[in-house]
Amino acid sequence: MPGQGKDGTGHVEIYCSAWKEGGLDAIQRRQPRSPGGRVWPAASRAMRTNQLVKYILFISCYLFWVASGLMIAVGIYAKLSKESGAVESLLAEPSLLVLAVGVLTFVITFLGCTGALRDIPLLLKMFAVLLLLIFVVQIVAVGVAFLFSGLVMDKAAFLMGKAIVSYRDDLDLQNLIDYIQKKFECCGVHSYKDWSQNEYFDCSISNPSLECCAVPFSCCIPEEEQNVLNTMCGYGTQNLKVWKAESLIHTGGCLEKIVTWGRSNLHLIAGLALGFLAMEVVVFSLAVILTYQISFIIQKRTSRKRES
Repeated sequence: MPGQGKDGTGHVEIYCSAWKEGGLDAIQRRQPRSPGGRVWPAASRAMRTNQLVKYILFISCYLFWVASGLMIAVGIYAKLSKESGAVESLLAEPSLLVLAVGVLTFVITFLGCTGALRDIPLLLKMFAVLLLLIFVVQIVAVGVAFLFSGLVMDKAAFLMGKAIVSYRDDLDLQNLIDYIQKKFECCGVHSYKDWSQNEYFDCSISNPSLECCAVPFSCCIPEEEQNVLNTMCGYGTQNLKVWKAESLIHTGGCLEKIVTWGRSNLHLIAGLALGFLAMEVVVFSLAVILTYQISFIIQKRTSRKRES
């Protein structure tokens, strides 16, 4: 390659070569050679990046890249599988959020995978900057969630209320609500009488539904040695007093039960969150180290071009 230019011309040419020819690996065959044509071993080792750092970074990015692909698939499936007009305002936001996060993670991890595998400093720098921005956004989001926990609770109660209203409109949503109510042994958002918000379970005289004043079977307390599921176990329970309904169904709301579960498992949740953030810091550090190594090699090659 021509390039005995001054003021960093050789530096720019090596960067261009690393980009056009597929990264630093593609030009590492041009090692300093002895007069007999043999490669100097010491020089060869000095002009290579740390392979451990390189492949740990690549594997880490690859795992997140695969996970982001799964998130995109789930988001697309959730978006396309919903019936027209059914809970569109409830499930549109989560499916679009999953899809957006998946696409963003896919793009960022693709930059990391390609930059680490091909030793392309530009892609590694872009990857590190985007990862740092995401890290900052996560820290800010956690802080805002703690400061405005009341608003978060109100938003959660609002979404759960909409889910109750749309219980019979979407089978996936119905299965999800039944799972939550059975898992946390709860019923409704704040109490079992929240099910009057649903037109099928509405406890009013004008409601012609057979499920009038009922609650879903997932609210029921299972009987011992019950082999056959009684889907009518919650019929008429909204008309009962709390003390009497307690013997048949779970009367407590799911929101309080979920919050209680979160507080009791706070150490586990915090540990997982801190572990994820620590992994991001490690990956960011590896990207910075690899970028520094590539820049150091480029400077070495520039100085040798000038000396020759």
